[in-house]
Amino acid sequence: MISTTGFRKRILDAIQVRLFPNPVHARHAVYSMVYSEDDAVSGPSARLLDVAAKILMLARDIDLQDVGNRMRGRFPYPDSIVNLWPGEHYRLLAALVQLLRPRLVIEIGTAEGLSAVALLKYLPTGGQVITFDIVPWRDYPRSCLQESDFSSGQLCQITDDLGNPQLFDKHRAMLKRADLIFVDAAKDGVLEPKLLEQLSSLDFETQPLVVFDDIKQWNMLALWRELKWPKMDLTSLGHWCGTGLCEIDKVIRGK
Repeated sequence: MISTTGFRKRILDAIQVRLFPNPVHARHAVYSMVYSEDDAVSGPSARLLDVAAKILMLARDIDLQDVGNRMRGRFPYPDSIVNLWPGEHYRLLAALVQLLRPRLVIEIGTAEGLSAVALLKYLPTGGQVITFDIVPWRDYPRSCLQESDFSSGQLCQITDDLGNPQLFDKHRAMLKRADLIFVDAAKDGVLEPKLLEQLSSLDFETQPLVVFDDIKQWNMLALWRELKWPKMDLTSLGHWCGTGLCEIDKVIRGK
Protein backbone atom coordinates (compact mmCIF):
# COMPACT_ATOMS: atom_id res chain seq x y z
CA MET A 1 0.00 0.00 0.00
CA ILE A 2 1.33 3.45 -0.95
CA SER A 3 1.34 6.05 1.84
CA THR A 4 -0.34 9.43 1.38
CA THR A 5 3.10 11.04 1.22
CA GLY A 6 4.33 8.54 -1.35
CA PHE A 7 1.22 9.01 -3.48
CA ARG A 8 1.61 12.80 -3.35
CA LYS A 9 5.25 12.48 -4.45
CA ARG A 10 4.29 10.30 -7.41
CA ILE A 11 1.66 12.82 -8.51
CA LEU A 12 4.15 15.70 -8.21
CA ASP A 13 6.78 13.78 -10.18
CA ALA A 14 4.29 12.99 -12.92
CA ILE A 15 3.23 16.64 -13.21
CA GLN A 16 6.83 17.86 -13.34
CA VAL A 17 7.77 15.33 -16.02
CA ARG A 18 4.79 16.39 -18.12
CA LEU A 19 5.32 20.15 -17.73
CA PHE A 20 9.12 20.18 -17.70
CA PRO A 21 10.61 17.40 -19.84
CA ASN A 22 14.07 16.36 -18.69
CA PRO A 23 16.64 18.32 -20.77
CA VAL A 24 19.57 16.06 -19.83
CA HIS A 25 20.37 12.37 -20.04
CA ALA A 26 21.63 10.88 -16.79
CA ARG A 27 21.28 7.67 -14.80
CA HIS A 28 19.24 9.50 -12.17
CA ALA A 29 17.70 12.98 -12.29
CA VAL A 30 15.49 14.97 -9.90
CA TYR A 31 13.76 18.34 -10.21
CA SER A 32 15.28 21.33 -8.44
CA MET A 33 15.58 25.11 -8.64
CA VAL A 34 18.30 27.76 -8.54
CA TYR A 35 17.77 30.90 -6.49
CA SER A 36 19.61 33.97 -5.22
CA GLU A 37 21.76 33.97 -2.08
CA ASP A 38 22.02 37.70 -1.35
CA ASP A 39 18.59 37.61 0.30
CA ALA A 40 19.14 34.34 2.20
CA VAL A 41 18.14 34.28 5.87
CA SER A 42 21.47 32.77 6.94
CA GLY A 43 24.90 31.86 5.69
CA PRO A 44 28.08 30.11 6.77
CA SER A 45 29.80 30.87 10.04
CA ALA A 46 33.58 31.05 10.40
CA ARG A 47 33.48 27.58 11.93
CA LEU A 48 31.65 26.12 8.94
CA LEU A 49 34.07 27.71 6.50
CA ASP A 50 37.01 26.30 8.44
CA VAL A 51 35.46 22.83 8.62
CA ALA A 52 34.63 22.85 4.89
CA ALA A 53 38.21 23.75 3.96
CA LYS A 54 39.65 21.00 6.16
CA ILE A 55 37.31 18.19 5.11
CA LEU A 56 37.95 19.05 1.46
CA MET A 57 41.61 18.17 1.97
CA LEU A 58 40.85 15.09 4.04
CA ALA A 59 38.20 13.69 1.68
CA ARG A 60 40.61 13.93 -1.24
CA ASP A 61 42.81 11.23 0.26
CA ILE A 62 40.15 8.94 1.74
CA ASP A 63 39.50 5.59 0.05
CA LEU A 64 36.16 3.90 0.73
CA GLN A 65 36.28 1.21 -1.90
CA ASP A 66 36.09 -1.38 0.88
CA VAL A 67 32.68 0.08 1.71
CA GLY A 68 31.70 0.11 -1.96
CA ASN A 69 32.56 -3.58 -2.28
CA ARG A 70 29.52 -4.36 -0.16
CA MET A 71 27.28 -3.20 -3.00
CA ARG A 72 28.33 -5.95 -5.38
CA GLY A 73 25.40 -7.98 -6.60
CA ARG A 74 22.89 -5.72 -4.87
CA PHE A 75 22.67 -2.61 -7.07
CA PRO A 76 22.29 -1.94 -10.80
CA TYR A 77 25.19 0.54 -10.80
CA PRO A 78 28.90 0.12 -10.03
CA ASP A 79 30.21 -0.28 -6.48
CA SER A 80 32.74 2.48 -7.22
CA ILE A 81 29.93 5.01 -6.68
CA VAL A 82 30.66 4.97 -2.93
CA ASN A 83 34.20 6.10 -3.67
CA LEU A 84 33.10 8.72 -6.21
CA TRP A 85 33.99 12.17 -4.97
CA PRO A 86 32.82 14.83 -5.63
CA GLY A 87 29.45 13.49 -6.72
CA GLU A 88 28.66 11.34 -3.70
CA HIS A 89 28.85 12.21 -0.01
CA TYR A 90 30.42 9.14 1.60
CA ARG A 91 34.01 10.37 1.60
CA LEU A 92 32.82 13.73 2.89
CA LEU A 93 31.06 12.04 5.83
CA ALA A 94 34.16 10.01 6.59
CA ALA A 95 36.26 13.19 6.48
CA LEU A 96 33.94 14.89 8.97
CA VAL A 97 34.41 12.02 11.42
CA GLN A 98 38.16 12.04 10.83
CA LEU A 99 38.27 15.79 11.57
CA LEU A 100 35.78 16.08 14.43
CA ARG A 101 36.59 12.82 16.24
CA PRO A 102 33.03 12.75 17.60
CA ARG A 103 31.98 10.87 20.70
CA LEU A 104 28.51 10.34 19.28
CA VAL A 105 27.25 10.44 15.69
CA ILE A 106 23.50 10.30 15.08
CA GLU A 107 22.28 9.16 11.67
CA ILE A 108 18.59 9.60 10.87
CA GLY A 109 17.76 7.23 8.02
CA THR A 110 19.76 3.98 7.94
CA ALA A 111 18.51 2.70 4.56
CA GLU A 112 21.07 0.31 3.01
CA GLY A 113 23.65 1.29 5.63
CA LEU A 114 26.45 2.58 3.39
CA SER A 115 26.57 5.97 5.13
CA ALA A 116 26.66 4.29 8.53
CA VAL A 117 29.66 2.21 7.50
CA ALA A 118 31.40 5.28 6.07
CA LEU A 119 30.79 7.15 9.34
CA LEU A 120 32.07 4.17 11.31
CA LYS A 121 35.34 3.80 9.38
CA TYR A 122 37.21 6.66 11.11
CA LEU A 123 35.30 6.72 14.37
CA PRO A 124 37.69 7.19 17.31
CA THR A 125 38.03 4.64 20.08
CA GLY A 126 35.10 5.05 22.44
CA GLY A 127 32.97 6.76 19.80
CA GLN A 128 29.58 5.49 18.66
CA VAL A 129 27.32 5.77 15.62
CA ILE A 130 23.63 5.40 16.42
CA THR A 131 21.49 5.12 13.32
CA PHE A 132 17.69 5.48 13.33
CA ASP A 133 15.20 4.01 10.91
CA ILE A 134 11.67 2.67 11.04
CA VAL A 135 12.79 -0.52 9.26
CA PRO A 136 15.28 -2.90 10.94
CA TRP A 137 18.46 -3.15 8.87
CA ARG A 138 18.03 -6.90 8.37
CA ASP A 139 14.66 -6.26 6.68
CA TYR A 140 15.74 -3.35 4.50
CA PRO A 141 16.00 -4.19 0.77
CA ARG A 142 19.62 -4.45 -0.45
CA SER A 143 21.04 -3.78 3.01
CA CYS A 144 24.83 -3.68 2.99
CA LEU A 145 25.20 -3.97 6.75
CA GLN A 146 26.61 -7.07 8.39
CA GLU A 147 26.26 -8.59 11.85
CA SER A 148 29.96 -7.93 12.44
CA ASP A 149 29.39 -4.17 12.07
CA PHE A 150 27.54 -4.22 15.39
CA SER A 151 29.80 -6.57 17.33
CA SER A 152 32.04 -3.87 18.85
CA GLY A 153 29.10 -1.79 20.05
CA GLN A 154 30.32 1.25 18.12
CA LEU A 155 27.39 0.90 15.71
CA CYS A 156 23.82 0.58 16.95
CA GLN A 157 20.49 0.81 15.18
CA ILE A 158 17.29 2.03 16.84
CA THR A 159 13.97 1.47 15.06
CA ASP A 160 11.99 4.52 16.12
CA ASP A 161 10.45 7.38 14.15
CA LEU A 162 12.11 10.56 15.43
CA GLY A 163 9.42 12.59 13.70
CA ASN A 164 7.09 11.41 16.44
CA PRO A 165 7.53 13.82 19.41
CA GLN A 166 6.90 11.10 21.97
CA LEU A 167 9.51 8.80 20.45
CA PHE A 168 11.92 11.71 20.08
CA ASP A 169 11.50 12.53 23.77
CA LYS A 170 12.35 8.94 24.66
CA HIS A 171 15.83 9.51 23.23
CA ARG A 172 16.26 13.15 24.28
CA ALA A 173 19.02 12.51 26.85
CA MET A 174 21.07 10.56 24.32
CA LEU A 175 20.48 12.91 21.38
CA LYS A 176 21.72 15.97 23.25
CA ARG A 177 25.16 14.35 23.50
CA ALA A 178 25.57 14.26 19.71
CA ASP A 179 28.60 15.90 18.13
CA LEU A 180 27.56 15.15 14.54
CA ILE A 181 24.08 14.53 13.12
CA PHE A 182 23.44 13.22 9.61
CA VAL A 183 19.87 13.59 8.33
CA ASP A 184 19.08 11.36 5.35
CA ALA A 185 15.44 10.60 5.95
CA ALA A 186 12.18 10.77 4.02
CA LYS A 187 12.67 14.03 2.07
CA ASP A 188 8.88 14.23 1.93
CA GLY A 189 8.44 17.82 3.11
CA VAL A 190 6.93 16.54 6.37
CA LEU A 191 9.49 14.61 8.42
CA GLU A 192 12.44 16.99 8.11
CA PRO A 193 10.56 20.08 9.43
CA LYS A 194 9.47 17.97 12.41
CA LEU A 195 13.05 16.93 13.00
CA LEU A 196 14.23 20.54 12.86
CA GLU A 197 11.67 21.54 15.45
CA GLN A 198 12.64 18.67 17.74
CA LEU A 199 16.39 19.22 17.36
CA SER A 200 15.97 22.93 18.10
CA SER A 201 14.39 22.03 21.43
CA LEU A 202 17.47 20.18 22.70
CA ASP A 203 20.08 21.58 25.07
CA PHE A 204 23.17 20.05 23.50
CA GLU A 205 26.28 19.38 25.55
CA THR A 206 28.43 20.62 22.65
CA GLN A 207 27.39 22.56 19.57
CA PRO A 208 26.92 19.80 16.99
CA LEU A 209 27.31 19.99 13.25
CA VAL A 210 24.35 18.77 11.21
CA VAL A 211 24.53 17.41 7.67
CA PHE A 212 21.40 17.35 5.51
CA ASP A 213 21.40 15.08 2.48
CA ASP A 214 19.53 15.86 -0.77
CA ILE A 215 19.00 19.59 -0.12
CA LYS A 216 18.59 20.19 -3.87
CA GLN A 217 15.61 17.86 -4.16
CA TRP A 218 12.30 19.63 -4.68
CA ASN A 219 10.80 18.72 -1.30
CA MET A 220 13.93 19.91 0.52
CA LEU A 221 14.33 23.31 -1.15
CA ALA A 222 12.11 25.30 1.20
CA LEU A 223 13.46 23.64 4.33
CA TRP A 224 17.06 24.46 3.45
CA ARG A 225 16.24 27.96 2.18
CA GLU A 226 14.29 28.89 5.33
CA LEU A 227 16.73 27.33 7.81
CA LYS A 228 18.06 30.10 10.07
CA TRP A 229 20.96 28.17 11.55
CA PRO A 230 24.42 29.03 10.19
CA LYS A 231 24.64 26.88 7.07
CA MET A 232 26.75 26.15 4.02
CA ASP A 233 25.82 24.42 0.77
CA LEU A 234 28.47 21.77 0.10
CA THR A 235 26.82 20.20 -2.94
CA SER A 236 29.89 20.77 -5.11
CA LEU A 237 31.93 18.87 -2.51
CA GLY A 238 29.37 16.21 -1.70
CA HIS A 239 26.22 14.60 -3.05
CA TRP A 240 25.12 15.62 -6.54
CA CYS A 241 21.54 16.10 -5.30
CA GLY A 242 22.60 18.23 -2.38
CA THR A 243 24.72 18.24 0.77
CA GLY A 244 24.16 20.92 3.40
CA LEU A 245 26.32 21.52 6.46
CA CYS A 246 25.04 23.58 9.37
CA GLU A 247 25.43 24.13 13.09
CA ILE A 248 22.62 24.43 15.59
CA ASP A 249 22.48 28.09 16.54
CA LYS A 250 21.27 28.30 20.11
CA VAL A 251 22.57 28.90 23.60
CA ILE A 252 24.33 25.81 24.89
CA ARG A 253 23.39 25.55 28.51
CA GLY A 254 26.09 23.13 29.55
CA LYS A 255 26.28 19.49 30.46
